[in-house]
Amino acid sequence: MEFHLWLSLVVICILGALSPGPSLALVIKNTLSGGQEQGYATAISHGLGVALYAAITATGIGLIIAQSPIIYTIIQYTGAAFLVYLGIKSLLAKKGSFSQSAEHQTRAAKVNGWRDGFLIAFLNPKLAIFFLALFSQFVDDNATWQQNLIMTATVGTIDAVWYCLVTFGISRGSIINKLRANSHIVDKVAGSFLILLAARVVLN
Repeated sequence: MEFHLWLSLVVICILGALSPGPSLALVIKNTLSGGQEQGYATAISHGLGVALYAAITATGIGLIIAQSPIIYTIIQYTGAAFLVYLGIKSLLAKKGSFSQSAEHQTRAAKVNGWRDGFLIAFLNPKLAIFFLALFSQFVDDNATWQQNLIMTATVGTIDAVWYCLVTFGISRGSIINKLRANSHIVDKVAGSFLILLAARVVLN
């Protein structure tokens, strides 16, 4: 892949990562509830989920998903159900649930971070459509495995780095303390947002 094409890919990936959505809400919520470690786990696993989608798209599997109504619908509704689960969990969270410090977070919380980040990315069939449109602009049918690897690594790395920066930014003392002081509001907003996104996924 020529360097100027790679730079164009980087710009597009950055713009895609910056767009707000359920992933951003999840990273913020997990950072507040579990501290930096859970936030970073969510960010990195989300990047891995995105990279996996990029990889399966580059190998042609993404085209099968995009062109198969059954497979696409299964992933779509599973993703919506997961968003509803996260939303309800957030809405039912007790006031002060974000007061736990990172030093006292449990092993289960960290595992949840890795799980949540990956699933919210992987259970989004629209990523397959996005990457099909994206990759067609940069790689032809004769692309080598090295080219596909570079593209996949670029996509996943940019995504993970962006959400790691979000985690780092909101986990600063003054910011995270203010957010935790209003944890009941954050919970309700995040939960409502995730459920509304689930409804949008189902209705679209």
